[in-house]
Amino acid sequence: MKSKLAALLIVLSTVFLSSCAGWFGPRDVELSVAQLQDAMNRKFPFNSRVLELFNVHLTNPKLVLQPETNRIVTMMDASVAPPFTGKSWNGSFALSSRLALDPARSAVVLADPRMENFSLSGIDSRYANQVNRIGAVLAEQLLKDMPLYTFGPEDFRYSGTNFVPSQITTKSTGLVVTFVPAR
Repeated sequence: MKSKLAALLIVLSTVFLSSCAGWFGPRDVELSVAQLQDAMNRKFPFNSRVLELFNVHLTNPKLVLQPETNRIVTMMDASVAPPFTGKSWNGSFALSSRLALDPARSAVVLADPRMENFSLSGIDSRYANQVNRIGAVLAEQLLKDMPLYTFGPEDFRYSGTNFVPSQITTKSTGLVVTFVPAR
């Protein structure tokens, strides 16, 4: 009788513990603006030849989160030099991106980049249209699907339960990524 009771308790305990995995609800992982800024800083300086005509050098990225639009704005110093003139124009470049989850890369990525501002001092009016085209190409080239933050394995497992990221909430102080139990 005692052995049957012990076996029943073992079976019930196993069933109970395996069902506990479903009891865990969502959990949040917070990413501060400082963590995001550090991740962005590692991707700069950025040098590129755009439209086969202009050498572009971008430095000093500064991130600003926009909770109301769920976008992130990246402002940076810009230098553009057409190789045939021997001079360069300096100014600033700002672009914004929507934040998205990329499960395949286990990352928060920048999606739908768009140029917000591109201003260069001393530029000839005949180059103004090309500069705007440079800005649009840079936004696409620089930020489209760029991983901003990659999660570690510890973010996907908690108390024996596997989790998957499901949602990003943007705050002025950082991002909150909600993980839900994997089904």
